[in-house]
Amino acid sequence: MTQGAGQGPEVECTAVLRDFRVPAYVNETGPYGHSTHPGDVVPADEEAYPEGYTPTEQDLPVISHGDELQAATDPAAQAVDGPGPLFVVGDVHGYLDELMSALQEKGLVDAAGNWCAGTARLWFLGDFTDRGPDGIGVIDLVMRLSAEAAAAGGYCKALMGNHELLLLGAKRFGDTPVNSGAGTATFQAAWLLNGGQKTDMDRLQDHHLQWMARLDAVEEVDGHLLVHSDTTAYLDYGDSIEAVNDTIRETLTRNDADEVWDLFRKLTKRFSFRDEGGAGHVRSLLDTYGGTRIVHGHSPIPYLLGEVGSEDDEDESGPVVEGPHVYADGLAIAMDGGVTMAGKLLVQQLPLDI
Repeated sequence: MTQGAGQGPEVECTAVLRDFRVPAYVNETGPYGHSTHPGDVVPADEEAYPEGYTPTEQDLPVISHGDELQAATDPAAQAVDGPGPLFVVGDVHGYLDELMSALQEKGLVDAAGNWCAGTARLWFLGDFTDRGPDGIGVIDLVMRLSAEAAAAGGYCKALMGNHELLLLGAKRFGDTPVNSGAGTATFQAAWLLNGGQKTDMDRLQDHHLQWMARLDAVEEVDGHLLVHSDTTAYLDYGDSIEAVNDTIRETLTRNDADEVWDLFRKLTKRFSFRDEGGAGHVRSLLDTYGGTRIVHGHSPIPYLLGEVGSEDDEDESGPVVEGPHVYADGLAIAMDGGVTMAGKLLVQQLPLDI
């Protein structure tokens, strides 16, 4: 499988596997941290784009072997009036050490990686796995923090990213062909092309799959519309936040490879807010789902700014990312700092002044 060096944000390629004889997990891995990202691969018949899960009492994250994680409730947390500060986290892509450092720097976890932020609220914007070394470790951390935060009177929640769909599809459907006008597309091939790690697939368990399949895709918090992808494709799935989340969850429940592939393809679209008319696209989402500003991951900030052409650029110093990127007439906040490109894993408190 070849790399899309120096190409646009969406690489023209076809995910084709011939005589690919492996089970639901694979016996090879994509290049460590060096796929065709930041343009996730879709088949060539797709156009090139120029341009939360909420844990409940009965649905706390399962950590291992069906055992529910129990966290002691902090009585003092029950006496605090009003919600705590709101934080968002951009794409992690398996970079667990960088995530722990960023969370500790913001005072959300202690040196041991335990929740220490009391009633603070934390949202992950999706894309926990692929490209980096420990995607399953990232998922385990988010699941654990959700229980610890809830016990302290705060919360830690997560949204569905396109790489959650990709990993779910690779595990469920493997090399089953899906509808594509450019050849035999499979989730297995797309996962490998987009940095799928064999170590993640080997460690993937049922409770991880169940957790990912229940993630919400859209949420509105304190006037911030939280999504993973900078695309208007969410509008295809409903005219309210509840409808979008229900439709996507039902799609995954039906377990139809073609339906899930179409969902993955749509949520892999990007740059809808970047170019001319971008602010109007943001307003279409805000008018439909609520909020006054959209917060997203998915598209690395260096790519939004045109600072890098691909991960194969010769400059090894990496892009300089100091913080979130506010654009589209101030209506959009990009949170993917490009950690897979030697950028920065961003954790940001909201609201963000401009």
